[in-house]
Amino acid sequence: MVSNERVGRALLREEVSERIKRYILDNRLRPGAPLPTENELCAALGASRSSVREAIKTLDALDIVEVRHGHGTYVGRLSLSALVEGLTFRGLLSPDDEFGVLSDLVEVRELFERGNAARIIDSLDPEHLDSLDALVDRMGRGENSVEADRAFHALLVHPLGNELVSQLTDAFWDVYTTVAPHLGLPTDEHDTVQLHRGIVNAARAADLDGFAVAVVAHYAPIKHRITAARA
Repeated sequence: MVSNERVGRALLREEVSERIKRYILDNRLRPGAPLPTENELCAALGASRSSVREAIKTLDALDIVEVRHGHGTYVGRLSLSALVEGLTFRGLLSPDDEFGVLSDLVEVRELFERGNAARIIDSLDPEHLDSLDALVDRMGRGENSVEADRAFHALLVHPLGNELVSQLTDAFWDVYTTVAPHLGLPTDEHDTVQLHRGIVNAARAADLDGFAVAVVAHYAPIKHRITAARA
């Protein structure tokens, strides 16, 4: 009986969650827009206060809505935080191949950059290229090199204007830098400056083949370390 009750509550929570999402879509609410009060939502959705509260908690965890205590509930940023949490946990608790998630992440990151080589080169203006060079200089000086590395790859794909690619690039970076140290895999390398500089130089020269080769060379040491760790 308890089991059936729990199943019923879960189904109801899911149903009310779907109604809230539909409300957001039907009313064309954008990220940051306020949602109605709890009482107003109950009336609009035909749901009880407890059901609405449970649904809000679920949607808050997914960043579909954002609860600002003392202020109300708003449409969330719609980030990939739930994806990051799920992939991170999967990477830390993988029953068969604990390095499998890292290997997949690195492969996807490389595909993003190598597969968009032509568009990236066309989109990077002199200011972007100077900023990339400055980030490589920071790596060379050892000034927050991990953060500079992250900013480098974020800036590399930013001019594409593809928000999903940018968000996924950030998300995969977050997962990698969390899981890799836990598995004893370093997140940086001694020749990182040279490898990143090769990418910028190829982009500045509008050398499409050279850019693709530089991207492959950048990820090769990471792939090698993962392969060695899996052996």
